[in-house]
Amino acid sequence: MLLAIDTATQTMSLAIFDGRAILAEQSWPTANNHSIQLGPTVQNLLAHCDITVKDLTALAVCTGPGSYSGLRVGVAFAKGLASVHRLPLVGIGSLDIIAAAQLHYSDGLIVLVQVGRGRVVVGRYQWRKNHWINRGEAQIMDWDTLMASIDGSAHITGEVNEIGHEAIVRAQASGVPVTLVPAANRLRRAGFLAEEAWNRIHERQEFFDASKVLPFYVKTLDVPET
Repeated sequence: MLLAIDTATQTMSLAIFDGRAILAEQSWPTANNHSIQLGPTVQNLLAHCDITVKDLTALAVCTGPGSYSGLRVGVAFAKGLASVHRLPLVGIGSLDIIAAAQLHYSDGLIVLVQVGRGRVVVGRYQWRKNHWINRGEAQIMDWDTLMASIDGSAHITGEVNEIGHEAIVRAQASGVPVTLVPAANRLRRAGFLAEEAWNRIHERQEFFDASKVLPFYVKTLDVPET
């Protein structure tokens, strides 16, 4: 039984996976209330499935990039739980979680999460061997810079706010070949985090040490050092 925790941005998500099915999943906007909402929501989700922490055999956590405080809360909570109960803990990046939920498109995939101040963290993916492969390092940029950087047809997915919607519409009107993925597929869901973590644990047959899981930030001058 695996519990997946994602507090990387103002959208939080939790899921419980038994190796065959997602038993429960909850995603919701939390503003900046990560530390207040995480513990009680985990307890409620476990209770809804009629299980306890003692029934868990593994944990997964989103390691970012995302907001500084949000990532700290989720990673610290998962590491504490894993250490106390001696559970393997798998850390997976936020962009990879979103990419795992996407259908196969013949063009490129642009995945993003919000980091505030009108900026997004952007990852670019290509379809290879039946799944999306990251093409390089994530970058922080504003929406206009992102639209100007698109050099071929692409689908955009992830956290798209009102500023993002407006930028995409302007870009499409000027001939930029970009398509916005439907809203349900853009949501970063802990169910995909859970399933990917489960596969890594059982394919590699190794113990994932909680002490080695660290939050990942795309560095800028205004992002504190870890």
